[in-house]
Amino acid sequence: MADDIQKTGYEHILVTGGAGFIGSNLIRVLFEEKPVPDLEFVGNLDALTYAGNRANLADYEGDNNYRLIHADICDAARLDGIFRFGQFDAVLHLAAESHVDRSLLGPEAFFRTNVLGTAALLEAARRHGVKRVVVVSTDEVYGSLPDDGHSKFREDLPLDPTSPYAASKASSDLAALSFHKSFGMDVVITRCSNNYGPYQFPEKMIPLMILNALEDRPLPVYGDGRNVRDWIHARDHARGIIAALLRGRPGRVYNLGANTERRNIEIVEKILERLGKPRSLIRFVTDRPAHDLRYATDSLRAREELGWEPRAEFDAALGETIDWYVNNRPWWEAIIHGPYRAYYQKLYGNRL
Repeated sequence: MADDIQKTGYEHILVTGGAGFIGSNLIRVLFEEKPVPDLEFVGNLDALTYAGNRANLADYEGDNNYRLIHADICDAARLDGIFRFGQFDAVLHLAAESHVDRSLLGPEAFFRTNVLGTAALLEAARRHGVKRVVVVSTDEVYGSLPDDGHSKFREDLPLDPTSPYAASKASSDLAALSFHKSFGMDVVITRCSNNYGPYQFPEKMIPLMILNALEDRPLPVYGDGRNVRDWIHARDHARGIIAALLRGRPGRVYNLGANTERRNIEIVEKILERLGKPRSLIRFVTDRPAHDLRYATDSLRAREELGWEPRAEFDAALGETIDWYVNNRPWWEAIIHGPYRAYYQKLYGNRL
């Protein structure tokens, strides 16, 4: 390695949940953009449950600088072996159950993975002297904002989660901060707004609407579709996670948002327009319980302390995302017409 390469001390990085949507985009950014100049190896620890898809990183399998490690973060004994032999300098922790609808149907799995799993991971990292753990969280831990067009989530707001998913992530955050306060562990937390981009599992709103439109199925929109979300491209989110790894302050929380607030119905209409499909495919359905009205994220701290800025222009990047699903039909057909078909029918009925 050349002497003039800036040393970060993060030669071996473990990404948990790296076979998922955000995790796979993160690993691609690590390898393609090389933001960690002395990085030599990335371990991808993933339980490969329904949303963990090894096809997301199939082109890296066989690369000596990458390894998929099939494991559950709740398995403390397995974690101990992974950390002992991996000699990881840093952990980027994304492994989580992450869908609000499913958390309403079965909360237990969310608290098991997101709380007990995070605690097991933190303890393994502490025992094995990992230099830094970045815990990737969500702005949903703050609850809901009024539809006033100006209020935003700040890192100093009290947590007010409204779904089992959000509550489990808030608990994960508090567990991480407790390890920092009790043991002096170097932990940084990021909280992002809603993500979009390639490789997103088709239960989430944007890919669900794209795939339903492609197959001329009804597009289910909760309530009146006026709920507001701040959308961030997965690669911009990945760059924010890496910025937190490299420049974040221990024990600090950083919001990552892109200032791209849109109502859900606007997103659905843009998808239909891009695909040349009629608006008559929209079906307004019964709103889900405690559906947060609005999310908007203040990312000033990340901009000032991490030097991070989102790059994607929303309309163009949404169009590119739609085109990715159009051009990668085998990827999503293997999911929605494969072994999880029965799961989808249980969750969504005839929506997918």
